[in-house]
Amino acid sequence: MKDFVLYCKSYSRDFLRLKRLLESVTQFNADHLDFYISTPKSDKALLDEVLGQDGYIWVADEEIVAANPKAEFAQYQAMSGGLSQQIIKSEFWRLGFAENYLCLDSDSLFIRKFYQSDFMSGDGTPYTVLHQNKELFQLATNRGQEKVERDLRQEAERVKALFDRQGPNFYCAPAPFIWSAKVWQSLEREYLNPKGISLWALIGPQLPETLIYGEALLKYRAIPLIAIEPLFRTYHYDWQYFLMRRLGETKTNVAQNYLGIIYQSAWELELTLGQSQKSLLSQLLKRLKRFGRYLQSYL
Repeated sequence: MKDFVLYCKSYSRDFLRLKRLLESVTQFNADHLDFYISTPKSDKALLDEVLGQDGYIWVADEEIVAANPKAEFAQYQAMSGGLSQQIIKSEFWRLGFAENYLCLDSDSLFIRKFYQSDFMSGDGTPYTVLHQNKELFQLATNRGQEKVERDLRQEAERVKALFDRQGPNFYCAPAPFIWSAKVWQSLEREYLNPKGISLWALIGPQLPETLIYGEALLKYRAIPLIAIEPLFRTYHYDWQYFLMRRLGETKTNVAQNYLGIIYQSAWELELTLGQSQKSLLSQLLKRLKRFGRYLQSYL
């Protein structure tokens, strides 16, 4: 078992983004950390076609699902892809490849060299991304996007209530996440087992996995808490990206403070593989709205 590995759960429509991520891992992975990628079995042939077979270790999503004896395969098959991927990412530790892992999303890429020491202390304690999201909240308020803060605060309050914690809201996002198997194990032992449920019954649209991990760590203290700021510069929204570019952000100067960048796939549509499922009118309206937000960045 390794101390630390990289892991990304992906699917076919994200494979062009995943290819970009893999290229950045190959370029900047100074300590040659193992990089695991999981996809549904049905996507494996396309994965090989788009990425080739070098530079990563493939695992089937179904293998991760089966690693939890309490998981119901029919439940996994019935779930939306967006929801099941949250749980699969959280269950990767069950395969026993590593004590800790950096959980990456396909829409991310590294922009400078990284080392295991960026994610763990010298004594083997993984760092934890933990902060209060004040920069994003202030930026959203400045741009008239109050819904951003409202929705995230409501999420945090719901998850806090699960663990009966009072006090400020903390966020373990954005990706990538440094996750410890010990924290997930403590959640299972202290919270899930006494209630007779599995993670598949807990995580949902209202209860995201990132907040559950953070609150489980704060509650059960399975590992020492060494808090760090987010590892990647994340452009959550196109209006945020346009504004930051207008203020002079580039890959070069972002690399002074961040290991990588995330261009959220919800708005970076150019690397979506395959035909859009939306009508031409819907696609046109989306592009017009995006252009409007680009113009707004000048205000």
